[in-house]
Amino acid sequence: MEELDCEPAVTWIPGVNSKKKQMCFDWGPGEMLLCETSFNKTDKSEKVPSCPFIYIIRKDVDVYSQILRKLFNESHGIFVGLQRLEEELSGKSRKAQLVRVSKNYRSVIRACMEEMHQVAIAAKDPASGRQFSSQVTVLVLQGRLDEARQMLSKEADASPSSAGMCRVLGDLMRTMPILSPGNTQTLTELELKWQHWREECERHLQDNTFAANPHLESLCKIMLGDEATLLEQKELMSNWYHFLVTRLLYSNPTVKPTDLHLYAQSSLDMFLGGESSPEPLDNILMAAFEFDIHQVIKECSIALSNWWFVAHLTDLLDHCRLLQSHNLYFGSNMREFLLLEYASGLFAHHSLWQLGVDYFDYCPELGRVSLELHIERIPLNTEQKALKVLRICEQRQMTEQVGSICKILAMKAVRNNRLGSALSWSIRAKDAAFATLVSDRFLRDYCERGCFSDLDLIDNLGPAMMLSDRLTFLGKYREFHRLYGEKRFGDAASLLLSLMTSQIAPRSFWMTLLTDALPLLEQKQVIFSAEQTYELMRCLEDLASRRPECGEPDAQRLQDDDIETTKVEMLRLALARNLARAIIREGSLEGS
Repeated sequence: MEELDCEPAVTWIPGVNSKKKQMCFDWGPGEMLLCETSFNKTDKSEKVPSCPFIYIIRKDVDVYSQILRKLFNESHGIFVGLQRLEEELSGKSRKAQLVRVSKNYRSVIRACMEEMHQVAIAAKDPASGRQFSSQVTVLVLQGRLDEARQMLSKEADASPSSAGMCRVLGDLMRTMPILSPGNTQTLTELELKWQHWREECERHLQDNTFAANPHLESLCKIMLGDEATLLEQKELMSNWYHFLVTRLLYSNPTVKPTDLHLYAQSSLDMFLGGESSPEPLDNILMAAFEFDIHQVIKECSIALSNWWFVAHLTDLLDHCRLLQSHNLYFGSNMREFLLLEYASGLFAHHSLWQLGVDYFDYCPELGRVSLELHIERIPLNTEQKALKVLRICEQRQMTEQVGSICKILAMKAVRNNRLGSALSWSIRAKDAAFATLVSDRFLRDYCERGCFSDLDLIDNLGPAMMLSDRLTFLGKYREFHRLYGEKRFGDAASLLLSLMTSQIAPRSFWMTLLTDALPLLEQKQVIFSAEQTYELMRCLEDLASRRPECGEPDAQRLQDDDIETTKVEMLRLALARNLARAIIREGSLEGS
């Protein structure tokens, strides 16, 4: 048995000359079973299957990452909050709210990324370290000039001969114009200041201010955005977009958004230098610099290992009204398609499936159908989990799924001989056939033990007892015992007779009912009237006349027949005595 972390294979039907056959089956949430059988030829040239190989192929493996599960949980709250905000978003507040949502997403991504870095650093196993590092694809790169000035001051202290040059370079770093969020200056004012500052840097280079120290001269060239000098420091920049950020920071900080893709392409070409081809992330960034939203989504869908990023990005863009939705071949739009895929992946996990429910809820076209299909595949390992699933179905009026779940739980309860729980689930499922089955089990147990289990449930059936005739009989028969226990013999006798004459009681239970009538027939006062006694006699004779004829009787059968015959004779005698007493009593009443 081998477990492979890859996308599930499709069922493959081999050709005539194929030596192997492969078949795929669903194997639990998010898993498929791949069976591979090869055929060998025997001496008689007959093909016989050799020992097969069985693989469990698991998809959506990212849902099993502990760190990514935190990302999924936290981003779920942001997603649901955004959907609920939609009705309130309008005008200027809409843009502010959407920016806040975007920042919230970035915040949870950053927290996840930092935790992955820590795990990668702390991992003792090199393979584990590489695994966590490979999941981190985004970094924040800044021109941290304040820290650079501090380093220069330390270098000046260590090398007095360079102190003057360090001071000049430090002043240039300090006076570099930067557009900060709280600054009120316009881009035009910034560009003028930038031009003056740049001319100051060039003047120092032309005056050979840093000629005595090549390192400081190189730093000044970097501040001027000299491409050749920047590329000399290539080993300090891990990739081309770090090079792009540094290049723009020191050469064109007010670059127009429409020109970004030109700088990005040239930076990519210069950094790679024809030595290697672009990576998938490079294609994603290039599409982003070109503001090609659909291409970004397409490249991310190809490159990333799960649907989390593209699903949430597309949803946010859709709320920003920046995504031109177009219908896919099955009638859904891109936002819904990606949310459906992401939610389906969440259902592969034993607890994250609860998050997937909300994503399905906010897919108006196919979300309901998809939820119904996925929720039926959730393994109901515990009653607590089953109750969660049931509550979700009931909140969404998923009647068919509610019935199916209740029926499954009822069957499990019956197998574990928990009749009360089984009856409760069958009533909740409104399954008359299963309620009849469980009621029969209750009655059989009563015949064997002489008492009922789960009296609280049976005593409080209420209108639910009308679900099936057998359940009605069970509830009424229990009521007969309660009336008898309260010494309300007249009411108990009337109820017992009605159970038999109304045909609600199963014929197999008639003898038990007639036997229950014996104590009432032997009471000092007459309980059954003459008419009621005649009805009981008719039921007894009807039952005795329809006793089945069996084959060759054995010892046990003979013993049972003797007991049955004794009961019948006792009942006939008791009924005859009661009839005589009832006739005398009723005659006396008429005479008086």
